[in-house]
Amino acid sequence: MDELDRRYDTDFLAVQKLIKTNSFGRITDFESHFDRYVLAAPSTWKSKDIAGGGAIYDLGSHLLDQFVYLFGLPAAVTAFIGTQRTKENNPSDFPEYFTVICHYPNGMIATAKGTCISPETAQLRYWVRGEKGSFKKYHVDVQEPQLRHQGMKPTDASYAQEPKENHGVLTTAQEDGRFKTEVVPTAYDENYRTFYAIFAKSLAGEGDVPVPPEGVAKVIRLIEMCKESAKLRKTVEL
Repeated sequence: MDELDRRYDTDFLAVQKLIKTNSFGRITDFESHFDRYVLAAPSTWKSKDIAGGGAIYDLGSHLLDQFVYLFGLPAAVTAFIGTQRTKENNPSDFPEYFTVICHYPNGMIATAKGTCISPETAQLRYWVRGEKGSFKKYHVDVQEPQLRHQGMKPTDASYAQEPKENHGVLTTAQEDGRFKTEVVPTAYDENYRTFYAIFAKSLAGEGDVPVPPEGVAKVIRLIEMCKESAKLRKTVEL
């Protein structure tokens, strides 16, 4: 499982701000996606069916960590984990697909989805709905592509700055029955630099790690319950 630095995705920070300002009211549905279009499995360790591997640990860990961070552990989970690729494109049959439905005591449903077969020009990232408003955003956070593929440095002025066309849209219900829409920027002072600055200080004995071990343990427990649900093909209570 990764280091859970996606707590510092700028779009996730935007969602947090909307929750803190009660923009949604009581949340009923929270969807989070890591979808892409890659028909053939990569020839790396990520495509091997090993303990602690598969998409649920690789990508799903981030989505589920965000759920736990925002709402705590769910009361129950219903999970589907497996492969949607053909045998030719995924010869090891490693599980590269997941849909996890987290059931919360207040009736909210939080859904995490990840698939490799999603031929879209704009992949859905978040869809949050509540009694007062909803938020929908496409495109994954820009920081990893900037670092891995664009040669950008975390110190560059444009680092972590999303194009305006990638920003999400908040829709709120008005008292007269109409709806108001507004674009929600995802440019924040906090980003992956914040995560690693906190981590560096913790190594120097100057504070806690960005994600405490008990937080990581909760996510691992949740993932293992998801795997159990998928194996048994039924909802599992935590």
